[in-house]
Amino acid sequence: MSYFTLESMQVSHPADNSPVNANWWRGAAIYQIYPRSFQDQNGDGIGDLVGITSRLEYVADLGVDAIWLSPVFTSPMKDFGYDVANYRDIDPLFGTLEDFDRLVEKAHALGLKVIIDQVISHSSDRHPWFAESRISRTNEKADWYVWADPKPDGTPPNNWLSIFGGSAWHWDGRRMQYYLHNFLSSQPDLNFHNPAVQDAVLSEMRFWLERGVDGFRLDTVNFYFHSIGLEDNPPIRPEEFNTSTAPAVNPYNLQDHRYDKSQPENVAFLKRVRALLDEYPGSTSVGEIGDAQHQLEIMAEYTSGNGMLHMCYTFDFLGGEYSARHFAQAIDAIAEAAPDGWICLAFSNHDVVRHISRWAPHGYEDVMGRQAATLLLTMRGSVCLYQGEELGLTEAELAFEDLADPYGLEFWPEFKGRDGCRTPMVWQAHTHQGGFSSANRTWLPVPAQHLGYAVDQQENVANSMLAFYRAMLRYRKGHTALITGDIEIVSGTPEAVLAFTRRSEEETLFCAYNMSAEPVEYEIPGGLALTEAGAPGSDTPLEDGRLSFGPFGSYIGVVNQGIE
Repeated sequence: MSYFTLESMQVSHPADNSPVNANWWRGAAIYQIYPRSFQDQNGDGIGDLVGITSRLEYVADLGVDAIWLSPVFTSPMKDFGYDVANYRDIDPLFGTLEDFDRLVEKAHALGLKVIIDQVISHSSDRHPWFAESRISRTNEKADWYVWADPKPDGTPPNNWLSIFGGSAWHWDGRRMQYYLHNFLSSQPDLNFHNPAVQDAVLSEMRFWLERGVDGFRLDTVNFYFHSIGLEDNPPIRPEEFNTSTAPAVNPYNLQDHRYDKSQPENVAFLKRVRALLDEYPGSTSVGEIGDAQHQLEIMAEYTSGNGMLHMCYTFDFLGGEYSARHFAQAIDAIAEAAPDGWICLAFSNHDVVRHISRWAPHGYEDVMGRQAATLLLTMRGSVCLYQGEELGLTEAELAFEDLADPYGLEFWPEFKGRDGCRTPMVWQAHTHQGGFSSANRTWLPVPAQHLGYAVDQQENVANSMLAFYRAMLRYRKGHTALITGDIEIVSGTPEAVLAFTRRSEEETLFCAYNMSAEPVEYEIPGGLALTEAGAPGSDTPLEDGRLSFGPFGSYIGVVNQGIE
């Protein structure tokens, strides 16, 4: 395993005298690429950087502003790249540092920013830091990870649980101590209470900023610090039970995770992260918050003001229900908790069941998928779109023998894991492996049910889901109210209807959605004068001040005068 120091790898930025828009991320649309499953160029059945580079024109044509790459660092792949063994090199599965540089160069030439995953709450147990730390209790990196003595009876130090099942503590016979792992036992947690660890991970981030990346998606950003006292987590109160962080079958949900994450010390470290990013004008940060009970308060704390993260995302819309009540409550709660913070919105990603499968009643997948796209792109915040979402892909049904995700293998069959949303992208319906790979076998199967949604089946088809996403992204970009405007819920709607206004100095838009499969009549508020907004997702005509919604119908209008 090669290990580079920043001093040994001198990297210069390409010459670019164009002015930097430091706030490009605010209201941006970011396209998440799961590298293993996007495009395989070398025929080994696993996607790679050269393959991604070859498809960047497709991404740019969608109308997004940036790409987010899930991890491509050196890794034993026990958790498919989220177990990093070398933060400064590319895993050979994906290519080389030179391949990465060419990807960044081409993305920038196409007007795309590049955001990469940074998984710094933990490393792989194959990382040289951990290899040294576990040798003894007195070596230079002895306290770079979270070590603790057993209780007198040999059991773990406390009751903390791993998200992937079982105790969050693993016994190490060399040190005769337990080490903390919030995920797999092969993913030991770094000890952020040690200033040297903070300095080290910031140095790893600087390495990639020097290479030209435009920011970071920070994995499990609220997991960096634990309570030094190692207190037991209390049981969750029944009224606070929430499965947004872990599936219902996981006992992780039964604890109030008061001491193993979301600690106050994290705020000072995130200020250091922001200070680093501020050295590179135009760079940005997206924090992933996993805390079922306190995620809005944490989002507010982590994004408020100019000295913290640029934006965070929670699991409010990555699970839960698709209902007007839920969305209205979440929008109001976000506005109240973080009035000067900024959220990054997503309905799907690499960790959750694809949203059409989560939310759409049978037979309504297409119409609900279009409404979900319209709703996502008219809400306040930046937006993450997950690869294949723009094709209308549903969750893939896989046989047990095809599963690769350790999470799914642990909790099968009640929880099938994350493989169903990670299957390969489909490019050509009638080509071997959907155009993803020339291999006879891919790391996850190419689902037969996805082939009809392939890019070549939707390209240049006026009413396709792909064309719809492109049109909605163009529409969003053309309206300042949707990029940076305020949002305000309109009250007094029927139970199934969500309505809100988006307001900027230049314009006000009125958006209303029937979030059900039943027709709904809605009389718009008195004193509200509207004209047709020309939005692709606005499929409900306004007649005599009344909207007659069909199943999952939508309306967007331009407000000519305020609500009286």
